[in-house]
Amino acid sequence: MRDTKRNKCGLAAVAVAAALLIGNSSSASADAGFQNWVKNFYGVAAKSGITRQTYNSVFAGITAPDPKVLERANYQPEFTSETWDYIDARVTKFTVERGRELRKKYDRWLDLIESRYGVDRDVLLAIWSIETIYGDYLDRPEAVHHIGQALATLAYADRRRAKYARQQLIAALKIVQNGDIGAKDLVGSWAGAMGHTQFIPTSYQAWAVDIDGNGRRDVWNSVPDALASSANLLKRNGWVSGQTWGYEVRLPSGFNMKLANDDGYTIRDFERMGVTRPNGLPFGNQGQSAVLKLFEGPNGPAFLMMRNFYVLKRYNNSDKYALTVGYLADRIAGGEPFYQKWPRPYQPLDEDERVELQKRLQSLGFYDGKIDGNIGSGSKAAIVSFQRRAGMETDGFPSQKVLARLRLGL
Repeated sequence: MRDTKRNKCGLAAVAVAAALLIGNSSSASADAGFQNWVKNFYGVAAKSGITRQTYNSVFAGITAPDPKVLERANYQPEFTSETWDYIDARVTKFTVERGRELRKKYDRWLDLIESRYGVDRDVLLAIWSIETIYGDYLDRPEAVHHIGQALATLAYADRRRAKYARQQLIAALKIVQNGDIGAKDLVGSWAGAMGHTQFIPTSYQAWAVDIDGNGRRDVWNSVPDALASSANLLKRNGWVSGQTWGYEVRLPSGFNMKLANDDGYTIRDFERMGVTRPNGLPFGNQGQSAVLKLFEGPNGPAFLMMRNFYVLKRYNNSDKYALTVGYLADRIAGGEPFYQKWPRPYQPLDEDERVELQKRLQSLGFYDGKIDGNIGSGSKAAIVSFQRRAGMETDGFPSQKVLARLRLGL
């Protein structure tokens, strides 16, 4: 059952990227203020038991902040994207089909993890997809940051996140000192999230596990360790085994929308108010508490959220995130798309049309990213550039209107 074959090319890419990050920071203009901050912070680290050897190994060759960290700190899609936009980018034909493939590949590991922690395998696969696109993100040099440099950058230059960054930096130093990962391989996101399922250092310390038995809690290279660690996090935060995250629901005419976000009702209470499931199936857990969520107001889909929805928010404190994890998990398991339409301000494209849109943007020189149908920030920037050149409204939406105009060329 042990998985020791994780994408050796990908591992090499990560190692090279880490080396380039450190090398680039050395060759760039040194930042005296940053270097002074790093020098002085050792006093804080030492009080937490960090040795000088560990500290020096983590900061070897790092002489300046990482500018990309500060750039990315100002863009967090969980809090800036519309719900439908956020879901469109993460629940796609690719993420569903790839999830099903990996469900089979890691079936024996998922059996073990599910039996030990009681967390549904499809939820774990959905988290893996949303966090790193099933590990693909880890192999992109542009997405890799050295954790020591990234967290020091935030602590030094981002007042909003300085306290968080200092706490996480101490935890990251302890991870290296404990021998779970080498100093040069301490890589992750701009905010310090690490590995396949993106653990921040304090969460890693609290919940990471070694399920593959190699003596290290390796969320960077061991998929079983990463998935089991996520399961342990959810279990320890109150995951209810055998229960869903929530239900899409249909509200009766004249329903009191003021009941949204009120936590004083059960599934049975909502049934008595005439709330039903769009697919006609019965609710389970009628006596359990449920909260009505309306993500885009009364004109969008409605949901009754169960306890597990709020446990998912312990992973990322965003309603959009928890909804998307639950929805993608259901789709991987064979569930249907949402029945009710999101109130988009444009006529959307299907998956094949989004791929066509990217290809046409690429052929006209507006787009140089992956052709995958995922309309992320790069695709949206390309759409805006095309709209501006074509004299259209620059809304960045991947709409039927934009595709029709692309088909005409410039």
